Amino acid sequence: MTASGTGRSGGAPARRVPVAVSATDPISREGAVSQLRRHPEIDLRGESAPGTVALLVEDALDEAALTRMRRIVRSEGSRVVLVVGALRESELLDVVECGVGAIVWRHEATAHRLVQAVLAASRGDGDLPADLLGRLIDQVGTLHRGAAGRPGASSLGLTPREVDVLRLVSEGLDTGEIAGKLSYSERTVKNVMHGLTTRLHLRNRAHAVAYALREGYI
Repeated sequence: MTASGTGRSGGAPARRVPVAVSATDPISREGAVSQLRRHPEIDLRGESAPGTVALLVEDALDEAALTRMRRIVRSEGSRVVLVVGALRESELLDVVECGVGAIVWRHEATAHRLVQAVLAASRGDGDLPADLLGRLIDQVGTLHRGAAGRPGASSLGLTPREVDVLRLVSEGLDTGEIAGKLSYSERTVKNVMHGLTTRLHLRNRAHAVAYALREGYI
């Protein structure tokens, strides 16, 4: 999971990423579509489907928006990028646990920033604004401290290697940087992340970090 501000270098990816844009008003939708249309790595679609990145534009979050995100991730099999104007502390963990790994503030939603978030989501990576990543860590840490001492909190458990990888993910390092820090191959890091998210039924890197923080591993 990375904080915003980092981008991909080099040429365009080998395949185009299918993206479906949804917004609460037509002006916001057309604005996002116009931003993405100029980029050859983006393949705009009319609706979300398995393998598609769903880009949702919201002014603020309500229960209806959370329900839409859950449906898109769990029923339609899409990955979600949330573009939102504001997010309260109480809503942040709900968004992550819905399966949203990439969030962009509306006032930062340039074409470059949207494409960066879409590409991260398509790879299964997290991409949160730096201030939001800090708030997520603080919030989940507080939840864990409040639950300290309860029996059975960590019944499924993480291996030491998984903890090492997740700690670096929480610090904003990407796969290559984590591999360098731990002297692993990038494939090993990806296998570690895939193994723990599959075993613990976690949806993405952000959800995995939230789990590790809540259970007191990091």
